[in-house]
Amino acid sequence: MAAVLFDFSGTLFRIESTEAWLRAVLAERGLALPEPELVVSARALEAAGALPGGASPARLPEELAAVWGIRDESAELHRAAYTGVARQVPLPEPALYDALYERHMTPAAWTPYADAVEVLGALRERGISVGVVSNIGWDLRPVFREHGLDPYVDAYVLSYEHGIQKPDPRLFKVACDALGVVPNDVLMVGDDRHADGGAAALGCAVHFVDHLPVSRRPDGLRPVLGLIG
Repeated sequence: MAAVLFDFSGTLFRIESTEAWLRAVLAERGLALPEPELVVSARALEAAGALPGGASPARLPEELAAVWGIRDESAELHRAAYTGVARQVPLPEPALYDALYERHMTPAAWTPYADAVEVLGALRERGISVGVVSNIGWDLRPVFREHGLDPYVDAYVLSYEHGIQKPDPRLFKVACDALGVVPNDVLMVGDDRHADGGAAALGCAVHFVDHLPVSRRPDGLRPVLGLIG
């Protein structure tokens, strides 16, 4: 393999829990909810699929179905989709919905998997190029910089910057071209069999990891090193 492409959320990084997300935003705004109410609200936000990188909606409102399906094609669609599902849950201030969305884009909301730096560093030592291919509606580069992973990434290919979202093979082609490699020499690593599996249509090899909390997946990326020789 000449290059390895990685997904972002659930592959290299994990978003904070929905409860931690809500607690952080309430604290930032100087608001307090009774503990039982906070827990209930967090559970409702999780069921709604309001946290990007978190759980999918248990039930998607019909009026949001269209935008949800293409949410990763632009920053505007991404914000509209996630704040839209969040607004299904009553919160004490209307401004909290946008505040929650803003919070998830901060480096503090994300934690790299324990073996991410080790694996990316080993690839760099072997002279293998690394790309990040993500369905996303915002610039994740500051997250990589803050957590020290940016030096190992040669190219970022973000869906909202190209108006194309995985599993469309065109997005993986953009990544291959950016790295100067042919798809047959590329391994795509991700947690979503549908979205990340789209790389196979281009000719890339594909390897899947489990989208688990950081504490439950200490070495899920290490097998990648055995796949590239």
